[in-house]
Amino acid sequence: MLGNIRIPHHFAEQAQWCEDLGSPFTAALLNRFAEDFEVGGPIYHLCKDWPGNPRKDALGLRLAGALHHAVLAAPECDLAQTYPARSPDWSMERVWPLAREWLSENTAHIADFIQSPPQTNETRRAIILLPGFLELSARYGKPLRLLELGASAGLNQAWDKFSYQTSDWQYASQTDRHVHVTTNWIGPPPEHLDAVPEIASRHACDLSPVDLSDKAQVRRLKCYTWPDQFDRLARLDAAVALAREAGVTVERADAADWLEARLAEPAEDVLTVVYHSVFLIYPPRDQIARIMGAIETAGEAASSSAPLAWLCYESEALFGGDRTSPKMHARLQTWPGGEARVFAKSDGHVTRVEYSG
Repeated sequence: MLGNIRIPHHFAEQAQWCEDLGSPFTAALLNRFAEDFEVGGPIYHLCKDWPGNPRKDALGLRLAGALHHAVLAAPECDLAQTYPARSPDWSMERVWPLAREWLSENTAHIADFIQSPPQTNETRRAIILLPGFLELSARYGKPLRLLELGASAGLNQAWDKFSYQTSDWQYASQTDRHVHVTTNWIGPPPEHLDAVPEIASRHACDLSPVDLSDKAQVRRLKCYTWPDQFDRLARLDAAVALAREAGVTVERADAADWLEARLAEPAEDVLTVVYHSVFLIYPPRDQIARIMGAIETAGEAASSSAPLAWLCYESEALFGGDRTSPKMHARLQTWPGGEARVFAKSDGHVTRVEYSG
């Protein structure tokens, strides 16, 4: 086997995750990446000197995103004609020769493209956070001051404007029903489905926020959504349109610096809610510790007139769980008091929620 043995293993592992999450196209493409690496093809030359951990860096998804980006940028090109949007009966036997040719001819462009991590701003994650938001609104009866970390394009700032649907329950937004979020929900319905949260303010940060007024940046965001998952692609388009209408903004900032400054601001008569989803897998460990420390310090200073909540959907390992598990946990912690609990579990795309309440 040529080069770093971790890289083809990563491609194969990621292919299995894509298969499990309902994207046979991306799974088949990643398996071709693994084969091409092992025979010294263009994937090998692009990745052989990759300096980081290919799994943590989502290297396979960076490469798949580069190909999808090319298809979105030139929908009439030969490669685009083989992708699921134009070819519902796609075959990797037709896709891969054209993909491999494009990879060979655009090496410098791809090498630059894959330096940036994928951003999907997955709006389906809002449905696993929704029970937490509804509980907080009902329990405290205060307007919510929202602080989102790692917000990407800020699409999930508008979570209260989405409509949610499962086989057993639904929650319809009072203001907008263009973004429809569904999942396979296992367990009882959330409590407080009659709650109507009042939002006092919305603030968010990201190291590299996506400017939704820039079509090129939106295309870059969209390219990381798997090409054969048409419902996700449609929901992303709808969420982008909604965020533009709502004037959503995301500040360019380091999360730890930004959060410390925001939590130092006076916040009487509102409930401050720090929230994030699949974000804390990206910062270095010292930054994660600093972010968590800032929340806990602010929690110690919280009062009945200025309470604090931390609502997140993150890796099971983050709070002491199984480090090898792909599971994510939805967790809520509130102050004064500091009570914390995990109330739901799912995968990175929230395709199946195990809700315990």
